[in-house]
Amino acid sequence: MLRVRHRLENKNKFSNTLRSWLPILHSGLSELSETMAPFVETNPLIEVKSGFEESFEKRIPKKIINGAVSNSRTEKIEALTIQSRSLFDILDEQMGKPLFPTPISQKIAHFIIENLDEGGYYEGDSEKFCDENGIDIEQFYKVHQRFLHVEPVGVAARNLKESFLFQLESSEISDEGYTLALSMIENLENLHTFSKEHAFAEAMKVIGRFKNPPAIDFFEEPQDIVPDIIIYFNKEEGIEVKLNDEYYPSIKIDSNYAIEHEFISQKIKEAKDLVDALEMRRATLYKVGLMLVEYQYDFFTGGVIMPLTLTELAEEFGHNPSTISRAIANKYIACDRGMIAMRDFFTTAVDEDTSNATIKDLLVKIIKEEPRDKPLSDMKILAIIQEKLKLKMVRRTIAKYRKLLNIAGSSERRKNYKLGCV
Repeated sequence: MLRVRHRLENKNKFSNTLRSWLPILHSGLSELSETMAPFVETNPLIEVKSGFEESFEKRIPKKIINGAVSNSRTEKIEALTIQSRSLFDILDEQMGKPLFPTPISQKIAHFIIENLDEGGYYEGDSEKFCDENGIDIEQFYKVHQRFLHVEPVGVAARNLKESFLFQLESSEISDEGYTLALSMIENLENLHTFSKEHAFAEAMKVIGRFKNPPAIDFFEEPQDIVPDIIIYFNKEEGIEVKLNDEYYPSIKIDSNYAIEHEFISQKIKEAKDLVDALEMRRATLYKVGLMLVEYQYDFFTGGVIMPLTLTELAEEFGHNPSTISRAIANKYIACDRGMIAMRDFFTTAVDEDTSNATIKDLLVKIIKEEPRDKPLSDMKILAIIQEKLKLKMVRRTIAKYRKLLNIAGSSERRKNYKLGCV
């Protein structure tokens, strides 16, 4: 009976803390100090030290994100130094010998890098360039093919598949794994059909490390994202889940008051509630991390993300799905597959019967079957999906899903169809 009462008291304390400090649970790690500011400003007994006071620590080292977690300050500085150079600077240094030894090959190469989109894909008008410069289109693409030897590998590809093929050529993989990986890249929408092949695990592990999009390491926005959780492999203990504690604000409560007063007592209680809220936030996210490793073990070992709903996770916690939704909002995980939003691990419902995953699958199917001489616009795709799934959506949702799936717009797809690269 005492044990039951103790559990109920802990559960009530946990629930009350979450209700009192929901903004803290909802905030991302980089916003936490700002979210706490109003509570701190009205409480003279609290002193908070931000976890971001040392500017050096504001970015997660690439060696952590790429799987090689290191505590070496030298390696962190090296990673940040490399990151400070622009993609164009790095590519421009490679535009001479040995890959591009002639004036014509250099002219083509420079045109290609000047026509990269923000993801690192080539989107220039090759035919127009060749016509204006008297260059044979076959010669253009022979020079373009040399970009599979350019760093970062995958940049300047015309689409996702070509980028993956570029990256595959520079990967360490067995002959059997290479052959299977080629087939898998040609059928990215149906990777699960290869799961029984002998070299599937090896091929999937290699493909899972590919950059998508190829210039992802040079995006400016992710540099400001600070993950709450780091998941990585430890040779002795396997997969480890680690909270990003060094970024958490620390709270000091000044309780050395010789007088007893209702105001003082209330402020001490509020300060302790704030500490409890932070601890509950940490405990909740750590448990989410552990559960994601359990549910998505295949993904963290090189496989694909498995269907998982917030309801399933909420049942494990014994909380409402809305609470878990707040807990994962604006939160990120750093692992050897990259920086990933926690929400990406979940299938969330658009309505009671239709999930985002269902819409994405149908979107891929529609585009796969569209007429190549007249690719469908987002509005036409929207109309088809609404008719087939009997739901209401807006056009920007289609555009959002299309971009998440690395599918080009209709005009870009038409160009790719003509070039035969889709």
